[in-house]
Amino acid sequence: MSKTVDAARDDFGTVSAGRANPALFQKVLVDYYGSPTPLAQLAGLQNPEARVLLVTPYDKSALKDIEKAIVNMPNLSANVGNDGEIVRVTLPELTEDRRKEFVKIVRSKGEDAKVALRNIRRKAKDDLDALKGEVGDDEVARGEKELETLTRTHVEAVDEALKRKEAELLEV
Repeated sequence: MSKTVDAARDDFGTVSAGRANPALFQKVLVDYYGSPTPLAQLAGLQNPEARVLLVTPYDKSALKDIEKAIVNMPNLSANVGNDGEIVRVTLPELTEDRRKEFVKIVRSKGEDAKVALRNIRRKAKDDLDALKGEVGDDEVARGEKELETLTRTHVEAVDEALKRKEAELLEV
């Protein structure tokens, strides 16, 4: 469940809040010699200004592929250009409508994380039910209570991360 919460936080980081952040490009896969490769393995990422990110490829021949992958990135709507050496990504100022759209996307990602937590709980509950013949009913009931407490704690962690990200997105 902790891994699911961490994955949700990472997912929230990929939604732009108007600031250029290397975490936005964590999940970008570049078609590098026929295989999808994470951008972080192909280039260095720097943000010299609040809304500008510089992508410096380690291999200059991958420059066009990196630029293409960033342009095709969903929900980014950034200006992307290269000067033959680096790719410069400039994020636009977010309008209020765009911010609200991003909040909807983040809420959807949060709900996906909660569904994943519930699926883990269901699997663990099935495992506990399978143990009923081998251990006492009291032990199974105690295990179910612990499972519910764990699930509630992790769902609250996702909600807290979601609340922080929403506040960050709506901040002008």
